[in-house]
Amino acid sequence: MSDTPPHPPIHLALNENPFGPSPLSVAAIKADLAGLARYTGHDVDELTAAIAARESIAADQIVLGENLNVLGLYLSAYGGPGGAFVYSEPGYTALVDAVAPAGGTVIGVPLNDRLENDLPALAAAVDRSTRAVYLVNPHNPSGTVSDASLFIEAVRELSTRALVIVDEAYLEFTPDFETRTVAPLVRAGANVAVFRTFSKIHGLASLAIGYTLSPKPLAASLKQMGIGAFFGLNRLSLVAASASLGDRDYVTAVHAKVAAEREAWHALLRERKRRFSASQANFVFFDCGRPHAEAATMLAARGIIIGRAQPHYETWLRVSIGLPEENAAARQAVADLLPPM
Repeated sequence: MSDTPPHPPIHLALNENPFGPSPLSVAAIKADLAGLARYTGHDVDELTAAIAARESIAADQIVLGENLNVLGLYLSAYGGPGGAFVYSEPGYTALVDAVAPAGGTVIGVPLNDRLENDLPALAAAVDRSTRAVYLVNPHNPSGTVSDASLFIEAVRELSTRALVIVDEAYLEFTPDFETRTVAPLVRAGANVAVFRTFSKIHGLASLAIGYTLSPKPLAASLKQMGIGAFFGLNRLSLVAASASLGDRDYVTAVHAKVAAEREAWHALLRERKRRFSASQANFVFFDCGRPHAEAATMLAARGIIIGRAQPHYETWLRVSIGLPEENAAARQAVADLLPPM
């Protein structure tokens, strides 16, 4: 392996969309630059209305913003100190990390042998002390999706016992988004909240904009605290997100590009007989046969920056999908470090 890294480094650590954003978003940002001296205003209402139309949900059930950590803080404080928060481990921890300051207890439930959310085990972990269940589908870091009907039914049942928050940040990378989303449960009045972000397939990571579809009482409480209000939102984020919602052809194109690059990774891993997850997200997760720290250091020496280590998966790497040329360089570097089987 060469120790001479390319310049600049190839960042494949944070699951960004390197193909984004939509040209319509870029045009909307440029058109709105002259308005930077003004606060947001109608932009909030316009994005909310666009989301309401897309999701077929009432506007008062939509809370704008990247709200996972805020949601964690609110839920851990609501009802006084304590309360248990159940999630799949390893997993994305923005929400559960936020519950500690208010005394919340975090209960991690290991993934099943397919590296999916272990739905029966999660259900068994819920009791009267549970304040919320937090699920990511597709999961992060594995990228796996649960069987659609089983997952939706599990969320429906769990929601009769506690609030269920489903993070669908990566769901639009799957080929069957409409049959997998649990948004219909929110529309039906279940105790379910769905989080979406424009940071992934929409390619707007630096603008930090997303939204939560929420039961009406929870949405009202969050808005009463000022969450999703105009003074906490970036005007350019709002116009970019609204434009991106209107560019479905671009989202479809990104989906196809990511799927092709992901399959190229999986082909390499099959060829090298390495275990990997059945990721349907914009990253791959695989057992490289070396300690994460060692592998990450070796890849960094070649200018490849990968995702952090994951608890209980000491030899597994999560690598985000980059541009085709970046992925080719990263695959070659990974192929060189894979130990012989």
